[in-house]
Amino acid sequence: MLSSLRFIPNALCFLRMLLVIPVAWLLAHHEFKATLWLFAVAAATDGLDGFLAKRCGWTSELGKIIDPLADKILLVGVFLTLAVMGLVPLWLAIAAIGRDLIITAGAITYHWLFGDLQGHPTWISKLNTLCQIVFLLLIVAAHAVGHVPQAAVIALGALVFVTTVVSGIDYVVMYSRKAITESRRRRGLPA
Repeated sequence: MLSSLRFIPNALCFLRMLLVIPVAWLLAHHEFKATLWLFAVAAATDGLDGFLAKRCGWTSELGKIIDPLADKILLVGVFLTLAVMGLVPLWLAIAAIGRDLIITAGAITYHWLFGDLQGHPTWISKLNTLCQIVFLLLIVAAHAVGHVPQAAVIALGALVFVTTVVSGIDYVVMYSRKAITESRRRRGLPA
């Protein structure tokens, strides 16, 4: 019975990806209260799928790929929609989306040149994802209920920018070093 439940973390990732469309649609139609609830559910699936995968031993190779992909799709979709609506600064959306595009392009290039990444999210990347989710929820909440202190939005926006830049640089440096080491190993040179 329990082995048949192993699919739940992956199903939650797919659900998170599917929820991007209604979340963006609701945002575009200024349905902020409905967006807040639906986006909160989508964000909660991120924590729940990781908890179940680790706690119950339901990790999978597919899950290692689709979990970060689902996060990126959700966050890019919401950042892009809010930026187009003028509700988040364009420069912050570009930084967040640019980071994800650089990481994705780097991962694809590494895989193409050297094979499997064998990578895991770093603590700064996890912090960045959490900050982005909370920031975006705060922006939506500000328009849904209107009682969000502007200082909190500014402070969290600044934290999102800092963690976005630091985690992006961290990934570039880490995987550049891995690529150099692997390239040297393949040429028979000392690492």
